Amino acid sequence: MNAIKVTIGQSKTKPFINIYFNKFRFRFWNGKVINVDIKSNENPELLKAAFELKIREGWRPELKKKVVKNIPITVVQALYQGVETKIAQGCSNRFIKDAKRIIKLWKDYESEHHKKKLTLDELKLSDIKAFLIRSNWSSKTQRTVKSTLSPLLSEFKPNLVNTVKLKKPISSMHKPFVGIKDVLLEVKDYNTNLHLCCLLTYGCLLRPHREIRELTWGDFSEDLRHIHLSGHRNKSGRNRIVPVHSYIREYLVKGESKHNIFSGRSQPFNEDYFKTLWSRFKRQSKHIEYRQTLYSFRHTGAIEIYQRTGSLTKLQKAMGHSSINVSLTYLRGLEIGDLKEEDMPILFF
Repeated sequence: MNAIKVTIGQSKTKPFINIYFNKFRFRFWNGKVINVDIKSNENPELLKAAFELKIREGWRPELKKKVVKNIPITVVQALYQGVETKIAQGCSNRFIKDAKRIIKLWKDYESEHHKKKLTLDELKLSDIKAFLIRSNWSSKTQRTVKSTLSPLLSEFKPNLVNTVKLKKPISSMHKPFVGIKDVLLEVKDYNTNLHLCCLLTYGCLLRPHREIRELTWGDFSEDLRHIHLSGHRNKSGRNRIVPVHSYIREYLVKGESKHNIFSGRSQPFNEDYFKTLWSRFKRQSKHIEYRQTLYSFRHTGAIEIYQRTGSLTKLQKAMGHSSINVSLTYLRGLEIGDLKEEDMPILFF
């Protein structure tokens, strides 16, 4: 009896039996558990004695097993977990931002289609199709949303999103510049930061909205003749060393190693900084034509390299492409000299 104790407790309305056993407390309002038809409010002393007798005979109260209900996880909860996983994996801020936007878009979808709190068990391929394939979304937007949604749900519904087949978007080329010098002079008069961005896009073939925008003086060599980009800083995922031509170096004034070359601080300008500058510049420009963008400087630089060297290998290295086929896309529409007789196969006898 040392490890077990029986007392009579009192609630606001009626008495009950208290049993303390192995540091746990058990309360009983009747004797059903010991097969005795006595209620605590009728005769608490007798019920207490009945419990004590049963305890002497070897009976012991048992802890009730908690029944854990498997609450089905919702799609929104899965998306939030997917985002947390990607943050832990060190994904880029840009991807995390896009992933959080997917959650908002999915919530809007559930609300519009009266499917709030849709669970993963209820999620069907038709839901994914309806979410992705929209008349107000271009083929490119649909594929972008799909590529962001898929890794978020891969832990819960592997390959479900990838099962949806989307139309291949019609790629539109960034139209290259013909009078590149005139364009650069016009940009220089408009904004010095935008001018330097355009020079680096053309002369170093870097991408403006991340690779160039995030450049620090520490990415440059001491003599400013090279830019060193680590794999996580560029689209190819590989370390790159990019030569810097003298016509670009004349606009470079080296600052503190950790400072951004445009903002002069440790933090770069926001993601839309150059996009906004370019949009404003276009509206008052006399040289910019339809389909000419910041990336047109990169395309123009790629064409210049190929026309001057005739080497696809050099072009591929300069662009930082993993495949020569990607580099070839920059030469679409470029008129390449006709074949000559001596270029044709020779028959040996």
